[in-house]
Amino acid sequence: MLLEAAENANTYTPLGPTEGRVANDRFVLWMGRGDGAGWNVAQRFRLREDEIEPVREEIHSILRARGRTVCTWEIGSSATPADLVERLLDLGLVDDEPTPVAVGMVLTESPADPPADVEVRRATTTEEHVAAARIAAVAFGMPEPTEARPENDPNNVVYLAYVDGEPVARASASFGDHAVSLFGGSTLPEARGRGAYRALVAERWSDAVARGTPALVTQASPMSRPILARLGFREVCEIRILLDAFGQ
Repeated sequence: MLLEAAENANTYTPLGPTEGRVANDRFVLWMGRGDGAGWNVAQRFRLREDEIEPVREEIHSILRARGRTVCTWEIGSSATPADLVERLLDLGLVDDEPTPVAVGMVLTESPADPPADVEVRRATTTEEHVAAARIAAVAFGMPEPTEARPENDPNNVVYLAYVDGEPVARASASFGDHAVSLFGGSTLPEARGRGAYRALVAERWSDAVARGTPALVTQASPMSRPILARLGFREVCEIRILLDAFGQ
């Protein structure tokens, strides 16, 4: 189950108030808050060779009905057919940039203790959610937001790490039935090396234990993969991410 959760995160995470999901025995399509590749994710493919193009059209139809024009396909190690990536590339999909490959990782033992001078708190106010969104924007080279809407969903939580009383890192967690899925860990460049990322992992581990699901799963980028490995995460699968822009 942990392999499944690591390989197909959006299949097993609780839905937020603005999210939707279509799930069947062939694929799962998760839809977030808008028309962006990262907000429309197809995954957990169990297809026959003759189903690939019809399923793609089905996914397009579902998204077009919601005014959406792009999605990503996350093809994990367990996807079928075995050459699904190559077949999709032949159909015109392309590698999602800048990170077309992620590694599914799992933690089932307590990570290292966090630094004593880093405080982690859940974001609950509008100001805290704006701070979290700004940190992510700076870390990933995106335009800084001027507002953010707190949803305060107990199953989908945003965390902030503070150094000297200032928010310097953010991360989120989705609390599923079997594990806690980690997303969006990012630290301001000037605060890196202070242990904020490690503190965010430790806090989410503590919350996972408190909820009776002592396991963390995540899809690691090349940047976070070595950090997570040092914290005790082990690699369980690989996910190839393809971009499918299809228009109206």
